[in-house]
Amino acid sequence: MGGWIGHEAPEEIRGWFAGRLPEDWFTAPPEVTADRDEILVVGTLPEPEMPADAAPEEVAAARLARIDGFREDTRQRRMRIAQEAQHRFGPHVSWGARCGEATKLFTTVSVPAMTRLRMPERRVLDTLVDAGVARSRSHALAWCVRLVAEKQDEWLRDLREALTHVEKVREQGPAPS
Repeated sequence: MGGWIGHEAPEEIRGWFAGRLPEDWFTAPPEVTADRDEILVVGTLPEPEMPADAAPEEVAAARLARIDGFREDTRQRRMRIAQEAQHRFGPHVSWGARCGEATKLFTTVSVPAMTRLRMPERRVLDTLVDAGVARSRSHALAWCVRLVAEKQDEWLRDLREALTHVEKVREQGPAPS
């Protein structure tokens, strides 16, 4: 299973989580995304009941408390489900929750990526470090990747779709002669 490409989880993984997660955890099917290293499951929680005149800070605090409560109350069961999924699919399972405009991810995977850079590329990273934007070259590189993901989301989505099509064609292989 580790060869898939893209952001969207394969149908089997999404289906497995849809069938395995308790129905009362989320208000809608969870968002399940995956890559070679991690499966991320993010569910939407119900909004806390608040007075109509509640201040924005009060609403934000209530949403974060709802997420924190979900994290603590479901910890043992999430761990058991994650172990089952990891045994079945391979990658580490991470969790997150969304409540209104608040989103928190729990224990997500941070994977090292080695690369060789020439002086012009190193200069970019060193400038970010020297300016205090990043703590290290590694942090600066991660910052650059996040910036590209934010600014080029449509282009990356198109590229992922094209890669998915290429993967399907490869799986079909050439027609027998």
